[in-house]
Amino acid sequence: MEAVRREEVIVKDGQIRLTGLPYKRGDVVEVIVLPREREAETRPTLTVGQLRRSGLIGLWKDRTDIEDSSAYARRLREQAQQRGGTA
Repeated sequence: MEAVRREEVIVKDGQIRLTGLPYKRGDVVEVIVLPREREAETRPTLTVGQLRRSGLIGLWKDRTDIEDSSAYARRLREQAQQRGGTA
């Protein structure tokens, strides 16, 4: 038995349309649908110089609602880790 592999995108909930298959009317086929894992997005890596020029360092320095930016950042990281999701 020769398998035909196709990658399709679901465009309407619960439905998929396959066309161009090498089979004729009346042929019996077995259909197995497996979800593909999304590939992780690759994020560009910043050099130290790029990071310094990015404006991210010192971003919170003038915020009056954050007394200790290190503690605030730590709390945000802990909350993000507890969510258990992926970024």
